Amino acid sequence: MRSMLLTGGRVIDPTVGRDGVFDVLVAEGRIAAIGQDMGSGVSADTQRIDCRGKLVLPGLIDTHAHVYQGVTGRFGLNPDMCGVHSGVTTLVDQGGPSCITLPGFRQYVAEPSKTRVLAYLSAYLVGGLEGHYYPELYRPECLDVEATVRSARENRDLVRGLKAHAEIGGFARWGVDVMRIATRIGREADLPVYIHFGQLWPRPEEGGLAVNPDSIFNQVVEMLKPGDILAHPFSRHPGGFVELDGKLHPLVHEAIRRGLKIDVGHGSHFSYQTARIVLDAGVIPDTLGADMHGYNTQVAAPAGTPDSHPDEEDHIFKGKTRFSLVSAMTSMLALGLPLAHVVAMVTRNAARMVGMEGELGTLKVGGVADISVLDDARGRWVLRDNEGTEVVTRQMLTPAFCLRAGERFDATAAILPQPQEAASAVHA
Repeated sequence: MRSMLLTGGRVIDPTVGRDGVFDVLVAEGRIAAIGQDMGSGVSADTQRIDCRGKLVLPGLIDTHAHVYQGVTGRFGLNPDMCGVHSGVTTLVDQGGPSCITLPGFRQYVAEPSKTRVLAYLSAYLVGGLEGHYYPELYRPECLDVEATVRSARENRDLVRGLKAHAEIGGFARWGVDVMRIATRIGREADLPVYIHFGQLWPRPEEGGLAVNPDSIFNQVVEMLKPGDILAHPFSRHPGGFVELDGKLHPLVHEAIRRGLKIDVGHGSHFSYQTARIVLDAGVIPDTLGADMHGYNTQVAAPAGTPDSHPDEEDHIFKGKTRFSLVSAMTSMLALGLPLAHVVAMVTRNAARMVGMEGELGTLKVGGVADISVLDDARGRWVLRDNEGTEVVTRQMLTPAFCLRAGERFDATAAILPQPQEAASAVHA
């Protein structure tokens, strides 16, 4: 493998507090040196890559992916399309594989992918089949504590947590029983549980329990342990961080004090208006996942999968606006989060979430050469969410290329959004 010298880029590494213009030397798939003006000290056959005007970051970690391609039907995307060809070196699949399907996930997704792929194992036996198209497969009888704990324990290299859902449709069907079982799995496996908030399924047409959306958050928080993760704080759907009256749920700050973490989990339900409410209340998420899947990303559906959900026009999975992990970083900047924190969300903090801090999410001499290089432009661009809200950003991040264990991949994924210049009538 040819040596490479990334020259003149702005290197940001929150783990070690580095932020400045440096060169990064890569040899044999590892970081050989980091310093200034290193060009004269490397061999003549070293490939020099000009990174002036770009950000050179530890390999980005997407904490919320859906990449069990083929098994989860229309839901699962190609991992390298979402990963290395989108400037991302590590993906964390959220709930695609279960204890039943994890061996296939390892053999057919994690092992052959150029992208590093990890998993938060589904608490449900069916995993993420067809994007949760069939709610009854997620009832309490469809969880197996012993089997799921054993699968997690015996696949620690791959399984980094558990995935479960706390939302209106499920609570109307089963109350809190599913969440009780899921949190028990997390405790027995000694792994964090990642909790989806915001409506996922329609309420049952008949026989359902009465559910106050604002009561879900406090019921779930009482069951969780420090390190568990509350997802989708910026969701436009009810039953999460923001109550029906448009105010932050009163237990959010208490949840943070208890050691719970927050992941943006962008998705098609991301709302700038909700984000403004949450951020203005002083709640800053720890990590950032893209939450791309086959219902909010424009890819061809596999033959024989459902053409649409029954309520396609208003379905919560439906997405009209393209996004990616890097474009989600731009959205965080547009909302006022500092660049240093946004980088930490997808590097150091994400590595901590998967229990690999110091190994991933940092540029360490002798460490694996997972590096993401982003273009960092200034101007005026318009950003939109699926509610139709528009904001203007003056800083636009786009992926240029990444190195995964020293191998270069250009950001060529067809799904990547194209920046749109802002018209003068659009305002933040």
